[in-house]
Amino acid sequence: MIIINKYKVFSIDTVLFTFALDSEAAEVFDGYTKVITGIGKVNAAYALTKAIQKNRPELIINLGSAGSAQFQKGEVICCTHFVQRDMDVRGLGFQKYETPFSDLPPILAYGLEMEGLEKGICGTGDNFEMGHLATDYNLVDMEAYALAMIAQKENIPFLCLKYISDGANENAADDWTVQVHKAAVAYGEILQIKKRKIEVI
Repeated sequence: MIIINKYKVFSIDTVLFTFALDSEAAEVFDGYTKVITGIGKVNAAYALTKAIQKNRPELIINLGSAGSAQFQKGEVICCTHFVQRDMDVRGLGFQKYETPFSDLPPILAYGLEMEGLEKGICGTGDNFEMGHLATDYNLVDMEAYALAMIAQKENIPFLCLKYISDGANENAADDWTVQVHKAAVAYGEILQIKKRKIEVI
């Protein structure tokens, strides 16, 4: 069972776990329903859409790494709001982060809260940010906005937890390679995931 805030209970077999990379899942999530989306918004959207069609989950949980100039390395942050940090059509009169001619607000509020974890606003974009100066969001990744948007459109509850792997600064690339493997262990503890035996047929 996955228990969120003591009153939201989901059968583990109805949960779809999403990761950008297999290294973020490690062996902790072997035996559970998971999808490795690949990096970037397009890959994430395609992979999640296919996985929803196949599995029809009752809950989508996105687990991955993120950079932040505000939170500390090793912290796990619960993202409840999302922006496309590389969407900027202000030259045509739209708000920053607003997708033109859509019904989506610039800041997408679609994420479950989890007791005991700080909340964050995730800025998603198709670049590895190494100079985070924006104040509209306080952590950065490359997939979560697309996943949250699809979950909202499909009316599926969405939980997004991000392990802070780097400071989104000039040292981000080196820090990420060291920290990313620790994320799966942290998620397993928070969600009380028990390792499953994999049967070989």
